[in-house]
Amino acid sequence: MRDTQGSQPAEQTGPPGPSAQSPGLGAEQLRALRRLGREWGRVSAAPTVWHRALPVDPDLGRFPSPAEIQSARFGRLVEISRLGSTSGEGTDTDELPPGRLDRTGVRARRVLLGAALKSSAVVTERMRKLLALPVLSADALSSVAYGPEAMLAVLVLAGSAGLAYSFPVAGAIVFLMLAVGLSYRQTIRAYPHGGGSYIVASDNLGRVPGLVAAAGLMTDYVLTVAVSIASGVAAITSAIPSVASATVPIGVGVIVLLLAGNLRGVRQAGTLFAAPTYVFITAMFALVVFGLADAADRGFEPRPTPTLPVAESVGLLLIMRAFSSGATAMTGIEAISNAVPAFKPVEWRNARTTLTWMVGLLISMFAGIVVLTHFAGVVPNAQETVLSQLAHLSFGSGWMYVVVQAATAAVLILAANTAYNDFPRVLSLLARDEYAPRVFLRLGDRLAYSNGIILLSLAAALVFVAFDGLTSALIPLYAVGVFLAFTLSQAGMVVHWWYLRNSHWRKSLLFNAVGCLLSALVFVTAGISKFTSGAWVAVVAVGLFLIVTLRIQRHYQAARAALRLHPHTVELPRGAAAGPLPSKGPSTRGGQDEPGSTENGEDQSIPEEIRHLSIVAVSTLDLAGMRALAYAASLQQPVLALHISVTEEEAQRFRDYWTLWGNHLPLEIVLSPYRATVAPLVHYIEALHHQHPDLTLTVILPEIVARHRRHQLLHSRTAARLRRALRPLPKIVITSVPFHLP
Repeated sequence: MRDTQGSQPAEQTGPPGPSAQSPGLGAEQLRALRRLGREWGRVSAAPTVWHRALPVDPDLGRFPSPAEIQSARFGRLVEISRLGSTSGEGTDTDELPPGRLDRTGVRARRVLLGAALKSSAVVTERMRKLLALPVLSADALSSVAYGPEAMLAVLVLAGSAGLAYSFPVAGAIVFLMLAVGLSYRQTIRAYPHGGGSYIVASDNLGRVPGLVAAAGLMTDYVLTVAVSIASGVAAITSAIPSVASATVPIGVGVIVLLLAGNLRGVRQAGTLFAAPTYVFITAMFALVVFGLADAADRGFEPRPTPTLPVAESVGLLLIMRAFSSGATAMTGIEAISNAVPAFKPVEWRNARTTLTWMVGLLISMFAGIVVLTHFAGVVPNAQETVLSQLAHLSFGSGWMYVVVQAATAAVLILAANTAYNDFPRVLSLLARDEYAPRVFLRLGDRLAYSNGIILLSLAAALVFVAFDGLTSALIPLYAVGVFLAFTLSQAGMVVHWWYLRNSHWRKSLLFNAVGCLLSALVFVTAGISKFTSGAWVAVVAVGLFLIVTLRIQRHYQAARAALRLHPHTVELPRGAAAGPLPSKGPSTRGGQDEPGSTENGEDQSIPEEIRHLSIVAVSTLDLAGMRALAYAASLQQPVLALHISVTEEEAQRFRDYWTLWGNHLPLEIVLSPYRATVAPLVHYIEALHHQHPDLTLTVILPEIVARHRRHQLLHSRTAARLRRALRPLPKIVITSVPFHLP
């Protein structure tokens, strides 16, 4: 992992965890921190006076035990011990303290998304094989509902002569499925912690090929949602033609349902979506068996096809277009290799087994549908899908036809769930490597990358609406991105085996080389043959993605260089404390009033009647954080540093850094097991206020200020959100110490 704000490089071990937004310090910064601590000790004759001067007890208690959390009515932030008059009700947002939330909104959020999960619950959110198969394979398996039809829709342009090539083209697609499936088995073996196209291409080919692969993947994931829902709605309108005019509203409504389901977490979404996938698999095999039995009764004599007009002659270009269109049935094959960390242990072994099941089912259903279409004499038409025609021939219009259509519609709609699993993961990896805004690193209440899920939903909805929810209009955009990612991933694996040369490396290299060549063939064919039909949109999207991500990384690199501590530049910022604290000042007896002040501190209109405590909210010991601490110390008032940690390991690491610096200021670390930052800060500050109501609390926030407004979106908005949350509280003064990026 690239250095983030001067952090130490980390191994590529899957998606970022809860503490990814709080990176560690590199060796150079640790040396600078030690030197800076010595400088603080030199300019402060009696640094321990800050400890004695605290007018409050900073140890406010703890978060509740898991049993206490279970008994809470709702929310993730419950009462900290000795909060005094605070209500103790929880909140499922990261904005306001409990007493200032609309209770109805909180309850609605709890009902829709469920109770927040602690970071330690990430292990329980992993999936077993029987659950992972429908969750991660729905995209690939459901593509048999439109892949064979897309292939036949091209061949039928040449009339009966074109349909004669359906078996050879389908055979080539089946071989491609097998080759790519075996290739990704090798990828899982080489990258047991998750080896999507972005990671493989970046590790072996470089950052630009890795970003191109990520662009292809993310374009494919957006189109997966749009195409799957368009195909599902088409299955519904085939069975119920009267709702055809409501295609777009139905599709957008389904996207909203998928958004809500996936915000509840991977395991919850998988449990909801598993049944339709298994029903679809059963329905497809039943359809093939009944259809072949009917063909056997006729001696396997194909039914005659309707008279077909000839729009094109049979040629290599037509065959290649049909091949690339039918190959859209392979979309989603990569999903399992990209989501290895989502499996229960042993992760890589379970992932390979699930991948084998998926490829076997995909090949069986794809080949069965093509063979059945040939014997049934069915051809694509605009009024009814091929699957609907086959189901009518096999089952009539009875209940079994309804089951087939309902299962097809359900699995096509829910196939988008594969994209909801992988799109946020890839985006979090890009954010970890500074190619995307860091907000996409954040795990939501249900341990899902909520911001990535929301972005995918918005993008897919825009594409779906822009193309009127028509599958035929979306398919040309589809193959380019996914096969670009396939090609780069397999090329990266070829390089990997060539340099590694461990046992069986030649066999692995051969599998990946074949997969690379075939994927490249499909990519080039689709790009050329479908460029004017819409493939240019995917090409432009990949180019724009590359430009934007490289610019984001350049900004983060400049920000990191400006924020990091350098040993040769260590000095206290101008205006910092330059000597011992004055002997007079606030009383060191916590909780007692100064003479002249009123009992509740409500009439503090004279300077001498105001008693201060400065609280510095510091997340990282970088230059911005150190300047905020120095500014607070220069006020010569009691200072308390406050840090929010999302894991115990991160809390201990920050405390070690604080000790290395010299422990010049009292530090309080609040553990936030639900990954919130603003709400725990507000809870803590409000608790201090209730402990000593006559005290004026000055909350000092380091704030990064970018030169351009567009760059400000790439940085945390915690300071602004904390200001909004604290403003309603009495006796709270909020000030920012801006750090202007060059």
